Amino acid sequence: MKSLGLIELPNFTDAIQALDVMLKTADVKFLTWEKKLGGRLVTVIVQGDVSAVTEAVESAKKSAVGNIVASAIIANPHDETKKLVDASAKKYKNALE
Repeated sequence: MKSLGLIELPNFTDAIQALDVMLKTADVKFLTWEKKLGGRLVTVIVQGDVSAVTEAVESAKKSAVGNIVASAIIANPHDETKKLVDASAKKYKNALE
């Protein structure tokens, strides 16, 4: 697995807009998303090379409509981290196809 980029926003609409910015800015792939607290916090996860993920996350932080609550870039995710992301992606796989 390549690097991971995560951003967390306060609602689904802002998360979709930020994801759009990330995908248009850099060569990253959307992996999955998670929502907590009734959708009030939405985490979007993308994957790509470290430089692309960094560019995508930073671009979203600068131009996202909503306030980004948190963000992270994981350059070389541990196998256990990969398992968590894969489990999340499997939950939504059918919805995205």
